[in-house]
Amino acid sequence: MKFRLLNLFCLFCFFTISSLCGRQSGVFAQEKQFPISINGNIQSDILFPEEDVKIGSEGYDETALTNTYFDLNLMSTYINAGARFEFLKYPLPGFEPDFSGWGVPYLYLTGSYKKVKLTVGDFYDQFGSGFIFRAYQERSLGIDNALRGGRLTFEPVKGVNIKALGGKQRRYFEHNDSYILGSDLELNIEQWFEKMQENNTVLLLGGSFITKHEEDEIIKVDSIYKLNFPNDVAAFDIRAKLQKGNYSFLLEYANKINDPSSDNNYIYKNGTAWLFSSSYAQRGMSILLQAKRSDNMTFRSKRSDNSVAASFLNHLPPFSMQHSYTLAALYPYATQPGGEWAFQGNFTYNFRRNTKIGGKYGTIIKINASHIRSIDKQFVEQFNGSASSLYGTEGYSSDFFKMGDETYYQDINFSIDKKLTKDFKLNLMYMNLYSNEMIIRQHEGDLRANVFACEGKYQISNKVTLRSELQYLSTKDDEGDWMFGLIEISLLPYLMFTVSDMYNSGKSNLHYYKALVTFTYKSHLLQAGYGRSRAGYDCSGGICRRVPASRGFQMSYNYNF
Repeated sequence: MKFRLLNLFCLFCFFTISSLCGRQSGVFAQEKQFPISINGNIQSDILFPEEDVKIGSEGYDETALTNTYFDLNLMSTYINAGARFEFLKYPLPGFEPDFSGWGVPYLYLTGSYKKVKLTVGDFYDQFGSGFIFRAYQERSLGIDNALRGGRLTFEPVKGVNIKALGGKQRRYFEHNDSYILGSDLELNIEQWFEKMQENNTVLLLGGSFITKHEEDEIIKVDSIYKLNFPNDVAAFDIRAKLQKGNYSFLLEYANKINDPSSDNNYIYKNGTAWLFSSSYAQRGMSILLQAKRSDNMTFRSKRSDNSVAASFLNHLPPFSMQHSYTLAALYPYATQPGGEWAFQGNFTYNFRRNTKIGGKYGTIIKINASHIRSIDKQFVEQFNGSASSLYGTEGYSSDFFKMGDETYYQDINFSIDKKLTKDFKLNLMYMNLYSNEMIIRQHEGDLRANVFACEGKYQISNKVTLRSELQYLSTKDDEGDWMFGLIEISLLPYLMFTVSDMYNSGKSNLHYYKALVTFTYKSHLLQAGYGRSRAGYDCSGGICRRVPASRGFQMSYNYNF
């Protein structure tokens, strides 16, 4: 099917309306007596795909693929309202089939008076770290788990914050049938004691509760019909956060009652999660240490949903570094919802100027380490076709503090950021990686790799900057070695030109070249380019989306008003 005129018409409407709204909001800003302001955003990513047999790029019937969003918000002293139009009829490669559609799936109205706020419509929110509830949007992964219903927040007395919410969860352009109800309480203890405020001490205690009501359904798993599902699944979360001077500590625990679903192969077992985080920061130095354990903690508003990004009520925060260098991010980690032990440590130190190591301009070193492994599990007897398995007596038991013997992922990286001259800055990075590919991506074998990166930035003049990258990934596993090179020149304040190539020197000897031009003007950003993209994974927050190989002309436009 060809790229229809409706798509182009929608884009034209977006640009026209946003320009009018931008001018109008400027008028509102000048006339302070007018109580209403307008803001919003347009984001449109377009690919004109081409078939490329060498890299495995698919052919498409559509001339162009696009993910386009238009947000519009009206703000006033007591009432806010907003809506989002989405055109995803022909989405970019890699998104699930149900992701396709177009319409206005997000709209809200919020009224606030003093310390009370009520929202009706669609909204995002989170309890604590998200162990039992997180409704959020991540466009790069196709995640939009907004609730449609109502939310009330208020502060009855100083230091006490209460939240109550309920509704149905969005699943692409529809909503799941289950009902979600939840509440959250946070106590800011320091606000009750002057001495704590004088001593720069902050103590927060929190508790959350959420429940899902979902009707029965008949599901067939391995020739067995599952009939006896709990209609109500509840979860709770308790947490404490203490900040004292340069120190900060967070302890959180969550529990979910038995919730058989497609994620755990319909076993009847409670889920648990806890985390401990501590940090210390002073001028020029910071330390972060974190530990997390999760077991059977996936929580969806639709038990039979097995999609990558839809129907999740909660979020398990990742304890692995989100790398910015291309080759360092080639094999990312995806959080294992069935259970994992995760540890992460980060150390940053800034050697001051005019010291032996700092040199004339100072030196920053960063050390980061992540280690993620299995939890200890003993499977009793699972899905053997007996009547008992239909009614929830099967499952597994686990020793809470005992670790499993299988390593999922390990990343140890070290970087040096140093300014060598007034105009030249150098960054060096080394990364040692281990990835259990069978667990993470269902690929045969483990992957061990060493990654090296060198980035230089040269300030040619006040308006011209040259940046370059050289990266090398060395491994005997998977596709073998990779090399990456990039040259980027910025012409302030409007233009930036980027040319890059990722080359596989291990097996395929394929080049993944790309050339981009970026234009920035006030709140407008337009990027256009041509090139190849390797098949791989796009990850954020421990959630990964498989992205197929592609080649073609791409364009991206972003405007905030």
